Amino acid sequence: MKTKEADFAIIGGGIVGLSVAHGLLKQGASVLCIDGTDTDFRASRGNFGLVWVQGKGIKTPFYAAWTRDAARLYPNFVSELSEETGMKINLSQNGGYEYFIDSNALDERISEYKKLKSVLNGDYPYEILSSSEIRAAEPMVGGETIGATYYPYDGHLNPLQLLKALTECCQKWGLAHYLGEEINIAKKKDGVFRLVTKKGLEVSAEKVVVCAGLGAKKIGPLFGFMGLVSPQRGQILITEKVPPIINRPSVTIRQTNEGAIQIGDSQEQVGLNDNETQAEMSRIAQNAIKVMPKLAQLRLVRAWGSLRVMSPDGLPIYQQSTSMPGAFIVTCHSGITLAAIHSATLSHWLTGQKNVPDLSQFSENRFYG
Repeated sequence: MKTKEADFAIIGGGIVGLSVAHGLLKQGASVLCIDGTDTDFRASRGNFGLVWVQGKGIKTPFYAAWTRDAARLYPNFVSELSEETGMKINLSQNGGYEYFIDSNALDERISEYKKLKSVLNGDYPYEILSSSEIRAAEPMVGGETIGATYYPYDGHLNPLQLLKALTECCQKWGLAHYLGEEINIAKKKDGVFRLVTKKGLEVSAEKVVVCAGLGAKKIGPLFGFMGLVSPQRGQILITEKVPPIINRPSVTIRQTNEGAIQIGDSQEQVGLNDNETQAEMSRIAQNAIKVMPKLAQLRLVRAWGSLRVMSPDGLPIYQQSTSMPGAFIVTCHSGITLAAIHSATLSHWLTGQKNVPDLSQFSENRFYG
């Protein structure tokens, strides 16, 4: 078999891997993607579909700033993908809410946001809505809701549309995409990486980027990384389709562009198990009804479980290997939210350009101490 050659080999063809590939291809780099099978755990196909800022990085302002900047890039990112592919990506980004039914929790969040806004030099434009204000803005809200936080750059989209558009755009720009492959051998000789898959695909690349999601636990150590990722299950409920009744998404409830209400509110440590459970689905539904009692009138039509990709502290990991320079790892649980900045900014870091943000706080080094 003839060796496939490229400037960059991306391992993993989900939203994260393709966002990185998208940015590299825009810079003129040749890129190939070594991707797994449809039976792999794929967060890109089971996630909630939020472009979300609020609540992230409360105790780590550098992450809050990174997420904020990613959300601001999103409209142009989606517009470019749509223009290149002719595909519609149903992005709605006119703000979002986090609802509160406990006054102490709301007070704590207000205090946290005040501190975060101060650290970010005032550039964190959240708002606090009273019970009457949020009920006026969202007529579905009622029940035990006492207030909400609002962030103007929050939004949501159809993640499958985004994945499809990224795939088509990258292939249009020259991405070689190899499906159903698993890395078996990874070596570096004379400054060039030589990769071999179990099926015998041979790849030669100047740089390698591991974007394999949960697969990074096994693949990362091949390139000198610690493989510090673990699964966290989230379960999602889907109602029947109804006319528009929710104006903006929240972190746990949103109405999709097709009309269904999507509800998700679980963070479960159950290993590589993406099954849904009746007990957790019941809890999710009950919590949603506390905020929007009228949801109880809708019929549930399906549900699913999906696995998030989590680091020990929940933040992304961006790292160049010290033992195999030229190999990088990119992993996060916010692949949708960070897609635009992964393309526009992270790709510049990977090519060694100047004037990119300092990403050292996202490295694996933070776990050594």
